[in-house]
Amino acid sequence: MKAVTITDFGAEPLLTDLPMPEPGPGELLVRLHAAALNPFDWKVVDGALKGAVEHGFPLVLGSDGAGVVERIGPGVIHFRPGDTVYGQFMNLPYGRGSYAEYVLAAENGTVARMPDDLPFPVAAALPTASVTAYQAIEAARLDTGHVILINGASGGVGQSAIQFAALQGARVLATATGDIAGHLRDLGADETIDFTAVPTAEQVLAAHPEGIDSVLDLVTQPGGDIDALAGLLKPGGTLVSTNRAVDPDALAAREIHGVNLVNDPSRKELESLAALADAGKLRITIDAEVPLADAPAAVARARAGGSRGKTVILL
Repeated sequence: MKAVTITDFGAEPLLTDLPMPEPGPGELLVRLHAAALNPFDWKVVDGALKGAVEHGFPLVLGSDGAGVVERIGPGVIHFRPGDTVYGQFMNLPYGRGSYAEYVLAAENGTVARMPDDLPFPVAAALPTASVTAYQAIEAARLDTGHVILINGASGGVGQSAIQFAALQGARVLATATGDIAGHLRDLGADETIDFTAVPTAEQVLAAHPEGIDSVLDLVTQPGGDIDALAGLLKPGGTLVSTNRAVDPDALAAREIHGVNLVNDPSRKELESLAALADAGKLRITIDAEVPLADAPAAVARARAGGSRGKTVILL
């Protein structure tokens, strides 16, 4: 089978031939039809988990994908050949990933059935970005009428987070450059903030001097200056970081609830998000669709930034 692999940390991703995997006990063999790029994919190449998790090389890149169950191993009871499924397929110790024609998945892993009418590219774009957004908005503890700032709203996580927050009846402030501001408002943002003009915190304080209820920060890295965003919150407010940039104890001393969110999807959440997307209640912006042979170049482009939606590999 064809797959995009690396032979070591820092190596150039290459299209290669690998043996067809065989499902063992409790495993599914999935014929993938689409895989989605996420920033974590190239962070793995750079060694983000080196020393923390064993890596099997050659390592197939990618986590998110959607396809059809080809075969099942002994003991599998929840899936059958022909089921359309999607989820997260990265398994670093075994060198498995979703930039491949076929992949193995554990029946009890992060894989779920998807509606038959949901396009494979849309399903493939959901697991990491939309689950992260869903869990982040849940962690933000929103109620009807609450005001939330989504910092870094133009990417896949941000665009889904806008929609989830709006569904909860919140007033959504979203950072955006002028070329995407209209699209974010169409997704449900009530106000857009051009962070290239004046610092975001200054603009939010000017418009909401009484403070806001929640901040979802998708931008600040560990060790970065998150204090200005924390200063926007009312006592009892919540600051959620997807980059582990929050010190919960320090924020608690300021009467702010701090959360470092780690994506951890359940099958129930995957099924719920697929149903929302299938019903048109969760819109996914696909920026580009590329064949597997062009995936290494697509990774290089995505690293450079500038994408306004998901890049999906068609298999």
